[in-house]
Amino acid sequence: MTNTAYLVLEDGTVFSGKSFGAETEAIGEVVFNTSMNGYQEMLTDPSYTGQIIVPTYPLIGNYGVNPFDNESACIRATAFGVHEECLLPNHYQNNQTIHSFLEESGIPGISGIDTRAITRKLRSAGVMRGMITTTKTPEEALKTIRSAPDYGQIDFVRKISTPSAYEWQKEKPSFAGFHIAVLDCGLKYSILNQLKSHGCKVTVLPCTASPQDIDALNPDGVLLSPGPGNPELLDYLVNTVRYACEKYPVMGICLGNQLIGKAFGAKTFKLKFGHRGGNHPVKDLASGRVYITSQNHGYSLDPATLKEGLEVSHINLNDGTVEGLRHRELPVFSIQYHSEASPGPMDSTYLFKQFVEMIKQTKK
Repeated sequence: MTNTAYLVLEDGTVFSGKSFGAETEAIGEVVFNTSMNGYQEMLTDPSYTGQIIVPTYPLIGNYGVNPFDNESACIRATAFGVHEECLLPNHYQNNQTIHSFLEESGIPGISGIDTRAITRKLRSAGVMRGMITTTKTPEEALKTIRSAPDYGQIDFVRKISTPSAYEWQKEKPSFAGFHIAVLDCGLKYSILNQLKSHGCKVTVLPCTASPQDIDALNPDGVLLSPGPGNPELLDYLVNTVRYACEKYPVMGICLGNQLIGKAFGAKTFKLKFGHRGGNHPVKDLASGRVYITSQNHGYSLDPATLKEGLEVSHINLNDGTVEGLRHRELPVFSIQYHSEASPGPMDSTYLFKQFVEMIKQTKK
């Protein structure tokens, strides 16, 4: 494609580039990601629903797209902005370009933009809405952006959660491992695969599942998934999460961490520009060890509002925000980062084993 495209931010800043992917337009919250690879996983991560992703790494698409690295059934991001699009990818698993991947999913992209300048803008001014367009002038796009609903006012979780329960990769009748109920708030395939790798039977439930729906499965443990959007809009989940925490061993990831906090009375707040990338240092307060983590969130828990037995277990060494919780009495823990990585370092996959061990100890 050679069509001129614009990325217009809601403060009036305009970036001009070339259109690739689908020839359409899109509005979303513009966010940057500092990972050096993993663009396919980013695009299909449900936590990016409603957002325009801008990777800081300058060359995107150099190893193409393959059938194995999707984190959900389709692209979830609203649009994609890159410095340089690779037209001739080279990888033994590659079966299409990033352009065709976006095009077949109806997702627009813009290339040739200064992604580092966009990152500096968002770091100084904070995340903001933006629009990618090939048909509107920047002035027309700005009017459209300012008339659109704010990202923080939309319940994206309800939009993308599974409509009905399903079992992940059904096992033979002889299966004898733990049964985990996963509450789908924006679930990634790699989380399910991590649970399967530890011998777990996995049943996924919609975000609207009731305590009775969980009890009907008689699970050994409950996992609360990551997901997009503002956790303050998810009060319909709070009672179910509190019930699960009081009856079952529970692990929360990302949004799941925030939901556990909310279930015990804590408050959340929006970060200025969020944490998105594969190089965020997190300190485990119990051991003092520092882990390099994969992250993707725009909200955080207020530690001053934690109560009812919850305490901070991990902190972010960049800004001191809450990166994990544990309950002093109940078999409940959570992390704000992504223990399944995808993309990112695999340093924290041990937490799935920790979850399984916690279930074993609870049963004893």
